[in-house]
Amino acid sequence: MSETVLTTVNNGWTEVCLNRPDRLNSFNDEMHFELAATMKTAADDPSVRCVLLTGSGRGFCAGQDLSARDPRKLDGPPDLGHTLTTLYNPLIKRIRDMRKPVICAVNGVAAGAGANIALACDIVIAADTAKFIQSFAKVGLVPDAGGSWHLTQLLGTARAKALALTAEPLSAPQAQEWGLIWKCVDAEKLMSEARSLAEQFAMGPTVGLACTKQAIHAAESNTLDAQLELEAQLQYECGRSADYAEGVQAFLEKRAPEFRGFLNNEPE
Repeated sequence: MSETVLTTVNNGWTEVCLNRPDRLNSFNDEMHFELAATMKTAADDPSVRCVLLTGSGRGFCAGQDLSARDPRKLDGPPDLGHTLTTLYNPLIKRIRDMRKPVICAVNGVAAGAGANIALACDIVIAADTAKFIQSFAKVGLVPDAGGSWHLTQLLGTARAKALALTAEPLSAPQAQEWGLIWKCVDAEKLMSEARSLAEQFAMGPTVGLACTKQAIHAAESNTLDAQLELEAQLQYECGRSADYAEGVQAFLEKRAPEFRGFLNNEPE
């Protein structure tokens, strides 16, 4: 196996780095398969309490590598629907459903599916030099990898349509101002800030963080009544966790809590 995806295992968190810098970390089949396997391992490992996704070189991810899609070298039109249902969509769902925070550190250009993979993550921190580009219109496609959904949910219809139809680059400072991402930072400080946040989550109450992520995702479609019911269910789960007991005890004893997350700490 080559190294189209680099994985660094830290104390309680994993850093995942897309590694095709000569192609702006655009996806070929090999990188698809490696990233899928890496994210599944991180999701299934209870000792991994946070995932940090980033890219090597000067870009985060330019989406799909189109060199393998040259119509002059194909027997007929490619089945792009199959590519989505078998490769991109499972990745987006895994990031969204993972019961632990997923941070994305956007170190450079994030274009096409690359931009939308970033937007699927729970917290997006971008270098001030980064740009987000919905480049699909340039090749006659629609925003995929959840792009049409995330853009509309985060920005509203008017801005979603404009970005998708014009393929105009959106700078990281503007993305922060519009609420598309959480934070834009100095490029030299990007990885130190992202890693510091990953370490914070790795020491946090993983049960509660996972339930918070679940509740916020559900709120995108729930009625208020349904959301109130879900909050009660999730709070019941959190209240039975060792992390909650530790958090309250630490508060009363005026000390920093020592959370253990899911590791030997599942709710009863």
